[in-house]
Amino acid sequence: MQVEEVSNVGLAREFRVIVPAADLAARLDAKLEGIKDRVHIKGFRKGKVPMSFLKKTYGKGLMPEVIEEVVSSSSQSALAERELRPALQPRIDFEGELDDVVAGTKDLAFSMKVEIIPTFEVAELKDITLVRPVADVPEEDVQSTLESLAKQARTFSPRAEGEGAEEGDQLVIDFVGRIDGEAFEGGTAEGVTLEIGSNRFIPGFEEQLKGARAGEEKLVKVDFPAEYGVAELAGKPAEFTVQVSEVRKPDALAIDDELAKRMGLENLDKLKEAVTERMKANFAQQSRMQLKRRLLDALDERHSFELPAGMVEAEFGQIWQQVKHDIEHHGYDPSDEGKSEAELEAEYRRIAERRVRLGLVLAEIGQSNEISVSQDELTRALGAQVRQYPGQEQQIYQYYQRNPAALAQLRAPIFEEKVVDFILELAQVSEETVSKDELFKDPDEGLPHAAAGGGHHHHHDHDHDHGHDHHDHDHDHDHDHDHDHDHDHHSHGR
Repeated sequence: MQVEEVSNVGLAREFRVIVPAADLAARLDAKLEGIKDRVHIKGFRKGKVPMSFLKKTYGKGLMPEVIEEVVSSSSQSALAERELRPALQPRIDFEGELDDVVAGTKDLAFSMKVEIIPTFEVAELKDITLVRPVADVPEEDVQSTLESLAKQARTFSPRAEGEGAEEGDQLVIDFVGRIDGEAFEGGTAEGVTLEIGSNRFIPGFEEQLKGARAGEEKLVKVDFPAEYGVAELAGKPAEFTVQVSEVRKPDALAIDDELAKRMGLENLDKLKEAVTERMKANFAQQSRMQLKRRLLDALDERHSFELPAGMVEAEFGQIWQQVKHDIEHHGYDPSDEGKSEAELEAEYRRIAERRVRLGLVLAEIGQSNEISVSQDELTRALGAQVRQYPGQEQQIYQYYQRNPAALAQLRAPIFEEKVVDFILELAQVSEETVSKDELFKDPDEGLPHAAAGGGHHHHHDHDHDHGHDHHDHDHDHDHDHDHDHDHDHHSHGR
């Protein structure tokens, strides 16, 4: 194999690789030797088929596989010999047609273009000084949570005969919805439990059931919202014939031992303790998020080096696609109002550059300190992912097993958290007690959008997806889904 470097500009490299036809033939022979004992050809005993016959029968079909393997191995060895780490998969361009190469009469020649991971010096981690914000859980928050639990567990009792339904009452209803006198799909349901004031149904529906009595039939007239999720119904007037079978009034709100027992705990003290601990864990998680953001800001400030253009472009492409999706479905972020597309592109490109830079810094720190994700850690993450899809566990598990890129997306955040923990052990970290509002404050609040490194709508949390393993530089991005909260798939009365 001959490898010639034909271009070296910045992080871009181009090589010309020539693999002699004799080397390809030798690899093909080795592959044919491997299948010799497995093929069954009429007229030959198993394992006794002549090599010339095998080559004539299977050679042309196997040669593309040989070429693919050679290209992969030669590309890797060319980079490894020069101690170069690719930022993305190399681009391979073959010279001329491959017919003669497949036929074994011509050497394989191709160019390999690749961007490499830059070399840079990591800042002294012991010199990083950070403040971890911490806050106590307010007693009123604990009480508010207990009240919410009590409301969720609240019981209802039938109203006296003839009493009309009031705000907060629970009704059991059957209904049939019609548009222009015709019943429509999803507009009919039976035995539905509805709490007046819950706003589960389309606007105006619940309000018209106030005063309804058990056994009464009501005609409810409403207009489907213009932005309703089902195009055939959006903006149209509808009539619902509603049969009220039960009217129940809420029992007194009780925060007591009985509530705790319904929650599976011994008494109210134990429930309060459990609620407090859960909230403390939430506060600790928020504290960690704020500290991590400050650490990432500190790392970003301390590092400046050339970035692989392909990585930046791929990162920007994902961000920009999400930005356009959000603008289309939710409108402009307030901080983006009035800006031209060119201005927005420039801002989000700076965000992409920040993400790539931090990804490379964290990856370098992780690799140089031999930080890795164990198989047990990856297995636990895979288990947690699979459990999110009850009834589809086997399919999800198989998907990850067959897709190395998907597994890499599970590995990336674990790797990142381990690197962050490593840095925080070395950095100078002190604590500062702050208010709850300060702890939960958006770290981008009050800063220029791009300067903050913030994203669009749901992209303000930038503590994720920076860390990469050097073997996989794909980012794991969570995309927002367009949820339709105006209707229930089972019934369009809701």
